[in-house]
Amino acid sequence: MAFKNIILEIKENVGMIKMNRPDALNALNSATLEELREAFSQLKDSDDVKVIVITGEGKAFVAGADIAEMKDMTADQSREFSRAGQKVFSKVAKIKKPVIAAVNGFALGGGCELAMACDIRIASDKAKLGQPEVNLGVIPGFAGTQRLSRLVGTAKAKEMIFTGDMVDAQTALSIGLVNQVIPAEQLMDACMEMAKKIASKGPLAVKLAKRAINEGIEEKLDKGSEHETAGFAECFASGEAKEGMSAFLEKRKPNW
Repeated sequence: MAFKNIILEIKENVGMIKMNRPDALNALNSATLEELREAFSQLKDSDDVKVIVITGEGKAFVAGADIAEMKDMTADQSREFSRAGQKVFSKVAKIKKPVIAAVNGFALGGGCELAMACDIRIASDKAKLGQPEVNLGVIPGFAGTQRLSRLVGTAKAKEMIFTGDMVDAQTALSIGLVNQVIPAEQLMDACMEMAKKIASKGPLAVKLAKRAINEGIEEKLDKGSEHETAGFAECFASGEAKEGMSAFLEKRKPNW
């Protein structure tokens, strides 16, 4: 499909997605969610892509869901909109390839939820994050109540969601909502540097590490450790472990 609301390009084994509705602060409407779903479908099947980076055009990462579209929704329509957003963000979270959110500006409501669906969040020092939905008389609808609680703990998540307050980048870092804070002008370089570093590692090992973490976090430790053992053995079965260890012993770069 032709994209109107996002820009998709591939460079150096990195799939770059830029949310591109700057006049609407990259707000998520149904059409944009569908384009995001399609972009991830394409990147999932691309052998040229090992890591994905998402950012926003202009002063926002994503400033939320599209209020103009939501305002007159019926209960049934809002339920389907919520499910559609959750389904797309689940696709972001579950894709086998690592996903980095380059949070360049406002990441509010659906934007914060999109960032949280990514594996790693690197924020500009100008970024602001939050779930301000209660200001509009609604609650987060794209799994924000669930992911925020898992990232920062239930007490802090309740504070942020109940008050609707935004947090700045340094506060987001201190509570574990983002991994790093980078000066705005260096943000994309830092994200690309990390993406290329990850892309240089054993591709199956990275995928299996993501799978073990995602599956194990929902389980008790013993059960989660079983996911880890399965992935560990799969690395050896694939031959990737042998190549990586041989390269280490032979003091050369591995040929993945």
